[in-house]
Amino acid sequence: MLAVRSLAFNTAFYVVTALFAIVGLPVLVSQKATIRFAKAWGRTIIWLLRVIAGTRVDFRGLDTIPAGPLLIAAKHQSTLETLALTIPFDRFAYVLKRELMWIPLIGWYLGRSGMVPIDRAKGARTMAKLNEAAAQAIREGRQLIVFPEGTRRAAGAPPAYKQGLSHLYVALGVPCVPVALNSGLYWRRHGFRRMPGTCPIEFLPAIQPGLGRTDFLELVQQRIESASDALLAEGRADLASQGLPVPVTVASSVASS
Repeated sequence: MLAVRSLAFNTAFYVVTALFAIVGLPVLVSQKATIRFAKAWGRTIIWLLRVIAGTRVDFRGLDTIPAGPLLIAAKHQSTLETLALTIPFDRFAYVLKRELMWIPLIGWYLGRSGMVPIDRAKGARTMAKLNEAAAQAIREGRQLIVFPEGTRRAAGAPPAYKQGLSHLYVALGVPCVPVALNSGLYWRRHGFRRMPGTCPIEFLPAIQPGLGRTDFLELVQQRIESASDALLAEGRADLASQGLPVPVTVASSVASS
């Protein structure tokens, strides 16, 4: 049954995404319309995930998110949060690798919606361009979403935070909202199966501007990893209660930091 539901969801995901990409071409005339369309796509996929695969996304701490331009620092374990984080923010902008801009059709939407591409091969030049594009997004009142580890990591893997987040925090001077999750238990980086259950995405209290880079990076990592470890234990119990396979934790995230 798990395999059938997973196959049905994966098929629906790709079919619906392709349909959205084609049908939505007229919205590309406007950045705001493109963002609204992306949010509709995200909501649709999250709905399909719940209805077909039985995986419910539970947003926690939404009432703690400050208004206005923000830096969002999210744990990254899965494609799931990339979709889900489009929902709570009206003017979101992702920092993403430049190669995604080259995907047919999808790249058009990313470019028109004002996402912030980064060429990770160009070192210091990349950081200067990133700061410039990020500052523009903040001036527009947007919520800039960053995955501080740079790529998806398995649930429970030791943290590998990059310096880019701390550069942005100091340069932008806006609150940073840490985001904890355990999505890698339900929608894993590799593999076919989508696990049923409740996948929490938790927004933690904002870190106000004013800290130095080192102090900030230590604080944001500690908050994200501690909360994500707690959610990891919760998710493993959720899967075990359903008789589903539970991945072995690689190592305690906080202990390994």
